[in-house]
Amino acid sequence: MHPSPPLRQVDEAALGGLVADHPLALICAVGEGRPLAAHAPVLLEGRRLRFHLSRSNAISRVLRGGETVLAVATGPSAYVSPDWYGQDDQVPTWNYLSAEMEGPVRILAAEEAARLLDDLSARFEAALAPKPAWTRHKMSPGRFEAMLAGIVAFEVEVTRLEGVWKLAQTKPAAARAGVIEALEARGEVEMAALMRALTD
Repeated sequence: MHPSPPLRQVDEAALGGLVADHPLALICAVGEGRPLAAHAPVLLEGRRLRFHLSRSNAISRVLRGGETVLAVATGPSAYVSPDWYGQDDQVPTWNYLSAEMEGPVRILAAEEAARLLDDLSARFEAALAPKPAWTRHKMSPGRFEAMLAGIVAFEVEVTRLEGVWKLAQTKPAAARAGVIEALEARGEVEMAALMRALTD
């Protein structure tokens, strides 16, 4: 978590929106004597986070239930040149949005894992409309169950949900305007719009 209070985001609706828009999260844990990380698509529903990993993944081996997991979803980001501020003695930085979800984890039973996979595919297939949605019922008999055995599904009771909205809030208005203008000129309109919304 960024140590600067002006950059801290605690609005759960905003954080949930970020995770919904950028659902590929970095899953972090400690085990086997070292830090471990893996990427996974996640579903965040209130303070309930679900995801799955390959059974052979090192994190899957160390999460037996009750351990603390940290999941980080990263949203839009952009490099900021110090030249854009229109001020002397500045340094390069990155603007970005992120959400951190932390809490104890439990392994989901096979039926719950199947439901998670159904929920994930329904969520992401909906964005592909008008293409007919893929469902596991299109698979050969027994194939889904065989593949299900190769994963471990998890649910986290999120006890800490907060993020970072680093959008040059600590800079003067003129400096922020210079960054917005430069980002728009580079075609980085999403980050420019986020910065503009914060200053309007």
